[in-house]
Amino acid sequence: MGQRRTPFLSTVSLLLWTFYAQLVLSAKMKIVEEPNTFGLNNPFLPQSNKLQPKVEPSSMSGPPHLFRLAGKCFNFVESTYKYEFCPFHNVTQHEQSFRWNAYSGILGIWHEWEIENNTFAGMWMREGDSCGNKNRQTKVLLVCGKSHKLVQVSEPSTCVYSLTFETPLVCHPHSLLVYPTLKETLRRKWDDAEQSVYDELITLQGYKKKLKAIFEEAGYIKTAVGKQSEKQTQTKVVHFETLETCKKKYEELTNEVQRLRELLAQNGISYGNKSDAASNENASDEKAKQTNLEVLRENEGLRGDTGLRDVLPH
Repeated sequence: MGQRRTPFLSTVSLLLWTFYAQLVLSAKMKIVEEPNTFGLNNPFLPQSNKLQPKVEPSSMSGPPHLFRLAGKCFNFVESTYKYEFCPFHNVTQHEQSFRWNAYSGILGIWHEWEIENNTFAGMWMREGDSCGNKNRQTKVLLVCGKSHKLVQVSEPSTCVYSLTFETPLVCHPHSLLVYPTLKETLRRKWDDAEQSVYDELITLQGYKKKLKAIFEEAGYIKTAVGKQSEKQTQTKVVHFETLETCKKKYEELTNEVQRLRELLAQNGISYGNKSDAASNENASDEKAKQTNLEVLRENEGLRGDTGLRDVLPH
C-alpha cells in the first residue's frame, strides 16, 4: 500500500516545489514600463509630465507655399534621442529610454525668420526650456530635398541647436526670396530705398536699416519694441525684505528727483520743454522725409532686388 502512494506523493511534492519557485522568481522580477509617449502636451501623459511652453508660437509668415507644412511634424532619431520638428509650431527632444524619468523637453517655439542677403535663411525657434540662465533655442535650416524630412541635428553652442530640414518646397531658385512675398506697399518702400541708394541719398547702412524696418513691418522678424518688451519681462524684479527698507529706498529716490529739479531750475532749464522740442524735431524730420519721397516718385523708380544681392552701389 505504501509503495503505491510513493509516486503520488512525489508528484505532489514536485508541484509544490514548482509553485514555490515561481513565487520566488516573480517576487524578484521587475516590471518594465513602456517608453514615454511623445508630443507637446500629449493628453495621455500625466499633467506633471506634459511639456509646458513658455509662450505661444508667432503667427505664420514667410513664403506662402511653406504654409502647407503647418500642422505636420517630422522626426529624426540620433543616438538615444528623438527630435521632432513641427513647422511654425515648435521643436522638441525626447529621450528614447525605458527609464521612468526619460527626458522630454522643448528646444524652441516658432518665433521669427533669419534673413540673410534678402533671402529667408532659416526659422528661429526660441523660448524653449530653461538651460541655466537662458532658454534653449533652435535654428532650422531649409534645404532642397526629394521629400520632407529632418536630416541633421547638432548643438553648435550650449543650448543652441541647429536642425537641417529637407523639403522639395525650397528647390526652386526663387522659393526663399523675400521681395516677392511682400505686400505692394512694402515693395514700394523697398523700391524707394533702392532709389535712394542709387542716388546716394542714403548710405549702405541706412539702406540695411530701411530693409530691416520693412521685414519687421511684414512680421518676418520681431520688432525692436517687441524684443525690448520681452527683455523687460525677463529683467529681475527687486524685492524688499521689509517695509522699512522699501520706505528708505523711496525716500532716497524722492530726494534725488528733488535735487535734479533744483539743479535744472538753477540753470534756467525747464524739464517740460525738452519733450516738446523733441516732438517738433520729429515732425520736421517726417516732413522732410515726405518731401524727399515725393521728389523721388516724380522720377522713374528702380525695383527692389528680387534675387540674391552681393554688391550695392556706393
